[in-house]
Amino acid sequence: MKIDWEKYIDRNVNVTMYENYGVVFSPKKDDPPISEIVFKAGKLVESFDEGLMLETIRDNKIVNVFIPHSSIKCVEIF
Repeated sequence: MKIDWEKYIDRNVNVTMYENYGVVFSPKKDDPPISEIVFKAGKLVESFDEGLMLETIRDNKIVNVFIPHSSIKCVEIF
């Protein structure tokens, strides 16, 4: 099934990915020291045959993130 992503442009999305793309160290002593990051959140700004482009803010700067369709496990649309 193919989704028409164009009707969701400018909507906020949470993308759960199949693979990990980074790690974070937990600030709490009782938590496990490393948590896997397998999601990305932002505004859907463009759709391509190969994937989705999200816009998000990191360190007070606007950042565009491309996510290939093959990496997407689930998408929540707000």
